[in-house]
Amino acid sequence: MTLDLFSDLENENNKERKDKIGKTDIKYIKSASILTEAKGFMEAYDFTLNPYSGCSFGCNYCYAAFFARSSDEREHWGDWLKVKENALQLLIKWRKKPLIDKTIYISSVTDPYQPIEKELELTRNILKELLDYHKPRLVIQTRSPLVTRDIDLLKRFEVAQVNMTVTTDSEEVRKAFEPFCPSNISRIKAIKEVTNAGIQTCITMTPLLPIQNASKFTQELLDSGVKKFIVQPFHPDKGKFVASTREIALEQMKKMNWSNEKYTQVVEIFKRELPWLGEGKQGFAPI
Repeated sequence: MTLDLFSDLENENNKERKDKIGKTDIKYIKSASILTEAKGFMEAYDFTLNPYSGCSFGCNYCYAAFFARSSDEREHWGDWLKVKENALQLLIKWRKKPLIDKTIYISSVTDPYQPIEKELELTRNILKELLDYHKPRLVIQTRSPLVTRDIDLLKRFEVAQVNMTVTTDSEEVRKAFEPFCPSNISRIKAIKEVTNAGIQTCITMTPLLPIQNASKFTQELLDSGVKKFIVQPFHPDKGKFVASTREIALEQMKKMNWSNEKYTQVVEIFKRELPWLGEGKQGFAPI
């Protein structure tokens, strides 16, 4: 795709682009860069790539909210999303220095499969560019079944893994902590489809929220066909909740009698039953 062609497509998309989806206000911005040198928790990767800033899913515990530029954006996490409309154009510039064998994590502070992605296909076009001109090693992190749309592209990467976040087996818990996210069932169904397509997959229970039935949940995870899992504890004592959702979430934890001891008991079941379980940073290491 040439820059001229990209401009034509960008202009066409601008005619139909939405300014709001559900409760989320959508803004279209020009970003200075699209690849960020990976540091901290993601330091084992070469780059992180975030096609969007903010997140329509707005999980009330999301660590990414605390990387927002202002306190207003932090407090209204989930109510705004910025589309990096020049993301593909920025990536095209890397053709002069192809990202061959580089490890790229998509995405670290947003979800690459935002609801608006269904129409914009920004992530899909980025995958096409990476596939045709770069051949990096990819890890895709999402909680959206929309990732199944791109199975045709992901199958063509020599090294690619799709991580699906599934934090609980309870829809009641999911609605308390992740009220605007796809259901647990739809996520597991989606990652099963990706797995059946021959693509490497992982289920990330990060953080692990209150569990209703650990043994049944473990079997549901196994039935997905996924062979790799990651788990992390949830630390409500740190007080990092978005906006007014803290009390709702804490009440749900109390109702489920969730504690550090309960977390440890569930993880012990996972360790016995699941084929591979990583914890924390080590679990997220590049494939």
